[in-house]
Amino acid sequence: MKEKEHVIKEVYPGSIAKEMEIEAGDILIAINGQEIGDVFDYRYFIKDEYIEALIRKKNGEEWLLEIEKDYEDDLGIEFENGLMSEYRSCSNQCIFCFIDQMPPGMRKTLYFKDDDSRLSFLQGNYITLTNMSDQDVERIIHMQLAPINISVQTTNPKLRCQMLHNRFAGEKLKYLDRLYEGRVEMNGQIVCCKGVNDGKELEQSIRDLSVYLPFMRSVSVVPAGLTKYREGLYPLELYTKQEAEAVIDLVESFQTGFYEAYGLHFIHASDEWYITAGRDFPEEERYDGYIQLENGVGMMRLFMEEFEEAFAGVRKKELNVEERGRLKRTLTIATGQLAYSTVFGFAKRMMELFPGLTIRVYAIRNVFFGEMITVSGLVTGQDLVNQLLEYRKDGMELGNTLLIPSNMLRMGEQVFLDDMSVQEAEEKLEMKLVPVEMSGQDFIDAVLDERYGMERENDGFVYVRGYPEEEAGTCKE
Repeated sequence: MKEKEHVIKEVYPGSIAKEMEIEAGDILIAINGQEIGDVFDYRYFIKDEYIEALIRKKNGEEWLLEIEKDYEDDLGIEFENGLMSEYRSCSNQCIFCFIDQMPPGMRKTLYFKDDDSRLSFLQGNYITLTNMSDQDVERIIHMQLAPINISVQTTNPKLRCQMLHNRFAGEKLKYLDRLYEGRVEMNGQIVCCKGVNDGKELEQSIRDLSVYLPFMRSVSVVPAGLTKYREGLYPLELYTKQEAEAVIDLVESFQTGFYEAYGLHFIHASDEWYITAGRDFPEEERYDGYIQLENGVGMMRLFMEEFEEAFAGVRKKELNVEERGRLKRTLTIATGQLAYSTVFGFAKRMMELFPGLTIRVYAIRNVFFGEMITVSGLVTGQDLVNQLLEYRKDGMELGNTLLIPSNMLRMGEQVFLDDMSVQEAEEKLEMKLVPVEMSGQDFIDAVLDERYGMERENDGFVYVRGYPEEEAGTCKE
């Protein structure tokens, strides 16, 4: 019974739960007389406009609360266990698995492989379907929990078993049919492994997955991420420029036809392909509202579009040269190799507009995981610090402020992937370190505004911005 009782961690101010005098430490026992097995049950049962919630207070009293609300209004509760049950770990041994390529000695949570459909629904994680049962799928359909994000890799059942090292991986593709029949919104992902599931296999997978339109809204094609820790693993290689061009050509050859038939381009190549191929990113319209943004599809295009809009806003202020020159600042921007050329271009244009600005942009090589990893989200504190200190040793002026993409840090915290804290990095570099949200407006705000930064609020961090009053005549909106 205790497995079906859920301890409340937090009650949000102004929420329904707060109004009903529910408190942190109280226990949710049931809703509408039904035990709550996990977060799926909870989300489903609280949808109604009238519910009865059975709560056990910290003093042992049990309250049956009658709650009238708008349909699908949340109660404003956070539980100690976000899934309200045990997390499901992955039973596969995928040939491209990033966790298998992690160095030893890191914190335990980084080695946990999740393959949980509930995290797909709640957080956008991708699942393989291999540890799901018929009952799990039927529950998703019945509750209409969507979108569900699925790591397909290939529609060739035999090849899928080989890639996932799971003899059931091929037959689990049947769940795509059930989700489609149940009209459940899905997104797909294909992690391309050179010489394995690309070429003709990729072309066939795209054709096979397109039959699930329009309920499968998108499929992303991403290259496998390879670290230097691959001893004993399947021998995978990076794609060359010509091979990346071939993948892009294949993906783009399908887009027009899908769009004409369904109003969706459906199949998308991630940003890495375009950077490797040295090609311009697709225009904004081809990303279908950035439906796979968190999967690295369209992130750079959105960044560029946002920067252009924000930069145009700064230019509209029609400041004269003297006013623009009033802003004098030297700062450093550190990013991953993947985004370097884009960020460097933005910095150059900012310096042209504001002559008093000096911006150094550095691409941090990933020594920790291996230089095949080029994204900023996997840059460690030690690589950042060591390389910037080398630049300074070579006579480079870094200024007293360092801007980094916020995805270098653990979400909502000020700690790098290798557990180095922001404070420790600041002390080593003797600079103020400012994490910057990945948006064009935030980039400009952080460059122009010395007060831009991440500040602690309650249990997390929030961003603050606001130009100093003495600069109100030049930069303040």
